[in-house]
Amino acid sequence: MNIILETDRLYLREILPSDDEKMFEMDSDAEVYKFLGSKPIRDIDQSRKMIENIIRQYKENGIGRWAIIDKESHNFMGWTGFKLEKEELNGNSNYYDLRFRLLRKYWGKGYITEATKAAIEYAFEKLDIKEICSMTLVSNEKSQRVLDKLGLKLDGKFMYQGDEITWYKRSKN
Repeated sequence: MNIILETDRLYLREILPSDDEKMFEMDSDAEVYKFLGSKPIRDIDQSRKMIENIIRQYKENGIGRWAIIDKESHNFMGWTGFKLEKEELNGNSNYYDLRFRLLRKYWGKGYITEATKAAIEYAFEKLDIKEICSMTLVSNEKSQRVLDKLGLKLDGKFMYQGDEITWYKRSKN
């Protein structure tokens, strides 16, 4: 396992093609997608294409989403991390977009906060990223609480594809 980061309970590593079944399990769950502004995927090939895009980010930009792995069981739990967004959104371009997602059975146990805190520290300290951004649907209060815990600050709201979106930022200290 090519571990990028380690926390008390978790490993973070690059997402691999072999993660396709767990990614599909997570991304086909309507509850997981409830606050993502899109519909769950219906075909494992969609998961495989997402993984290909993530791997392309690693190669082209040296960063991407990272798999969250339980240290004890070595199970794939979800992902966290960054994507370099080059297209303009909400007046921003070439920004590092922070996102995270978990299989539902791991919700409410602090895994996302633990994994994402480590990912943010790594981005600032090892990758010398100056600022990260994140967005959620206005109705996604749980993710907003996580972002607050991680030190991101609400920087406004905007409309995107018919949904009201929050925009969060955090700069390197």
